[in-house]
Amino acid sequence: MSHPAVARLCELLPPPVSGGDAVNWAEIERTTGLALPADYREFVETYGGGEIDEYLSVSTPPVPGSPYGDLLDGVDPALGCLEELGALLPIGALPPLLPFAYLGHGDVAFWLCEGAPDDWRVAVFQRQVAYGMNHWIVFEGGMASFCVAVLTGEVDSLGARLPAGSQHEFVSWRGV
Repeated sequence: MSHPAVARLCELLPPPVSGGDAVNWAEIERTTGLALPADYREFVETYGGGEIDEYLSVSTPPVPGSPYGDLLDGVDPALGCLEELGALLPIGALPPLLPFAYLGHGDVAFWLCEGAPDDWRVAVFQRQVAYGMNHWIVFEGGMASFCVAVLTGEVDSLGARLPAGSQHEFVSWRGV
């Protein structure tokens, strides 16, 4: 059964002819202890690693030959302003962050790894903001819903918004 957000994404963004990436999810969970959200797993199996409109590049677990297989490499070392993110979240400890996508202008999309994987929200670190503005945007949805929101223009605080309603393209790392 298709995840609703991935189904909506497929309507907006035709999957590549070459298909997605084959990943042994059980092996990743066994070796890393990390279970990943269902919408993300379906996205990887449908699209694989690559770029949406030359703007949003999606990382995958390691796949032989793929330059996008860096999902498990950890947190972006250039990150700062974590206290700003904490101010946007309910009181408590800041959950672990796992980057899954990189946007134009150097922005980074992370999962807030809190609770069950299918409940993880998205937080975007914006590298360039006006003085006094928060570097973080918290999106109340998962990875696929976030991609849909970017393509439809619902997320409008990111550096270079994609034009809503235009034809979108996913370019697979296979170049097909």
